[in-house]
Amino acid sequence: MSNLEKLGLYLSIFVNERFIDGNNLKKNILNRMLQLNQFKFYIHSRMFINNEMNLPLKQDVQQTFEDFKDNQIISYVDYFLERKKGHCHVYSCPFLMKYYEGITNNFPGGLYPYVSVVSLHDENPFEHEFFIRITQSFSFMEKLTLINRHAQNQKQSYKSMNDIQNLSIAKYSYLTELDIRQVHDNYIEEFLCNTKTYLQNDILLEVNFNSLERVTHNFARDDTRINCAKINEIYLFSDVKYSKTLQNYFPFAKIH
Repeated sequence: MSNLEKLGLYLSIFVNERFIDGNNLKKNILNRMLQLNQFKFYIHSRMFINNEMNLPLKQDVQQTFEDFKDNQIISYVDYFLERKKGHCHVYSCPFLMKYYEGITNNFPGGLYPYVSVVSLHDENPFEHEFFIRITQSFSFMEKLTLINRHAQNQKQSYKSMNDIQNLSIAKYSYLTELDIRQVHDNYIEEFLCNTKTYLQNDILLEVNFNSLERVTHNFARDDTRINCAKINEIYLFSDVKYSKTLQNYFPFAKIH
């Protein structure tokens, strides 16, 4: 290992006291692999918050990479006070990994052409503009998982301004799997309304049945009908009530 010249590292890990940062990588990798001339990495470290007084900020983490002369390093930090957890993302550019997990509203943007699997999670709402940024950054995304129980703030303002026709559409040109089981109803509407989201055909959808029933107005709503017709397989969770109305609303879907 000490003679290794190229290294690619993907790591998602729980830590006890400190996020994995540049100091950690220098001590445990760079100083031990002196022949290393190419080091590409994506590290997502998580820890429980025991003391809110000494939490490192993004700039604290970023400063530890000042000696990484040959790489552009991106870092950002999130704290979830409801769950008493902190998350830190650090990675080299260009980003060469297939997966990008745990994206929040603090996502710095950029282009990630190699990423096909994405997960989004936050304790703050994701507004429609956030999803526009996600589709622009991950244009070849094939699988998307979303976890967010908090209602969107701007949904009502769009309705009151009658501005739906001017709303930019989030286009998921390569998406084949969408997991929106653990979300507020607003996000089911976000993805199923064709005025907000473009989906290609043959989508596998995972969703809570009761939420789906509410959002589609008991499977009678017009502006969610187009995207629902693009679903070819759907996994329903919670107290599922199968009916002809449900099947007709998803005319091409195998329903589980």
